[in-house]
Amino acid sequence: MHIARTLWRAILAAIAGALVLVAAAAAGPYTQGPLVLASGPSPFAGCVVGGPGTNYPNSEVEPFVAANPANPNNIIGVFQQDRWDNGGAHGIIAAVTHDGGLTWTETWPHFSTCAGGTTANEGNYDRSSDPWVTFAPNGETYFISLSASADLLTSAVLVSKSTDGGDTWSEPTTLVSERSAFNFNDKESITADRTNASYVYAVWDRSRFPSENANFNALHSFAFRGPAMFSRTTDGGTTWSAPRNIMPTNANLFTIGNQVAVLPDGSLVDVFELLRGSGIQPSPNQFTESLMRSTDKGLTWSRVIDISTDQSVAVRDPDTGAAVRTGAGLPDVAVDPNNGTLYVVWNDSRFSGGLRDDVAFSKSTDSGLTWSMPFKVNQTPVPIAAFTPSVEVASDGTVGVSYYDFRNNTPAPGALTDEFLVHSHDGGATWAEKRLTPTSFDIEQAPVARGYFLGDYEGLTSAGSTFMPFFIQAASAPANPADAFFTTVGP
Repeated sequence: MHIARTLWRAILAAIAGALVLVAAAAAGPYTQGPLVLASGPSPFAGCVVGGPGTNYPNSEVEPFVAANPANPNNIIGVFQQDRWDNGGAHGIIAAVTHDGGLTWTETWPHFSTCAGGTTANEGNYDRSSDPWVTFAPNGETYFISLSASADLLTSAVLVSKSTDGGDTWSEPTTLVSERSAFNFNDKESITADRTNASYVYAVWDRSRFPSENANFNALHSFAFRGPAMFSRTTDGGTTWSAPRNIMPTNANLFTIGNQVAVLPDGSLVDVFELLRGSGIQPSPNQFTESLMRSTDKGLTWSRVIDISTDQSVAVRDPDTGAAVRTGAGLPDVAVDPNNGTLYVVWNDSRFSGGLRDDVAFSKSTDSGLTWSMPFKVNQTPVPIAAFTPSVEVASDGTVGVSYYDFRNNTPAPGALTDEFLVHSHDGGATWAEKRLTPTSFDIEQAPVARGYFLGDYEGLTSAGSTFMPFFIQAASAPANPADAFFTTVGP
């Protein structure tokens, strides 16, 4: 549900076809496959659970995507279905394809009442959010949810498993569930271990303030904490370890956007945004993209290692100045499966002197111990914001980064928006760009949740040397505010 970093600062201051899989690196131009609609009418549109608040039926937002390493034509894209303006959605959906993106069907675990959750199956929550999906090397799939009560005082992290490529899902397993006005489990992710199919890792933050809670602005604290919480399975999801805080210290530290990446040698990195400082007394408040390392499958973790400061600023509608909610404060990480090089991207305004966000990119060739100076990778040709980046590394080592920008906007009503993908065949030294949206869409038609909202993140995966973006476009009809789309980009 994303405790928006702008709120924290306020507190602190006061295919249509088979995939083409190519093993060899390709330095020439990449081509794009058809742009395919992957979502359909909401199966939850008749559900009345989850208020109060404004609901956007038939809206699909905040997608993630994964490809089956055992069968690359099996791809699962997940997203929020029927977003609420004050947090979460009626449910979260899995769009499933077994033909490389030609056709899609929708399935869903029982992560919320609208999606069939009950007390008996442990899914009796009014809302669910923050969908994330991962494939183990044997093709088994794990789907994770942040599920919550309508008043957002109860928060839970649930996991469901599929052994048939997403066609059916197990009943949820509860990693944590608690009701509190002072703590909220938020922004979870899940990662299967590419080196051992039995191991899967879940991480999230447990904040002092409830995320997107109606009582949020009424809470006052002289300090805050937001530890990184960790749970793992070592037996393919049969059992999960008790959640535990893996931060080396909790002194005035807050994390968000925790995401585990697995290196080729089996070691782990947990990348996140870290906020240092306290809420009242003067203190050196600082946002950084940071990480911790583990060489024993998550049993122990290193000290915090900083990648860079985060200098992102609010993104605004280029015509009206209205807020656009983006992935600010949520870094994305990817690993080269061949040599273990790590890549991290995030929103950052340093390249414009603080005027607007671009996409910052940094890399590490020593398992996350040291990092390059950040540099801008979006190819936006005009002085306009680029935002919500995702990063992926193909099997041949090609790096891809996707993002939105407003370069094609005009003075006419509506804020025209497009999705792009840049790719690099030399570890980030040079980049080429593809526009993924044949026609610009108007972001002003998107659901509003503290700003026009497509998602705090978007989906990007790969199979072989082909990238597979899975992202949201705002629709033109009020009854259908946003849809999920899939495409391919490759040699």
